[in-house]
Amino acid sequence: MGSKDEIAAKEDSEEDLGRYFLDITSEVCPLTFVKAKLLLERMPAGAIAEIRLQGTEPVENVPRSLEEDGHEILGLAPEPGSRQPGSIIHRLLVRKR
Repeated sequence: MGSKDEIAAKEDSEEDLGRYFLDITSEVCPLTFVKAKLLLERMPAGAIAEIRLQGTEPVENVPRSLEEDGHEILGLAPEPGSRQPGSIIHRLLVRKR
């Protein structure tokens, strides 16, 4: 697996914002949700993850599925500079419950 599949923990945040990061822009459904769910399972309750998504299905399905699992969606927005049609990358912030 390439570096886009690696999970990086950032140490410099006081509120756990972005402490857990997952880039699944190269994945397709259902692997996008599976990888996001695996990340959240390893996180402590209350921690926040930042997840990079690309494509219509992941942008619609991953936040919905995580919310159905009881997690809190804090935000979903296009990443600055990724405005090319068909390749818009979104950043999802989710708090583990």
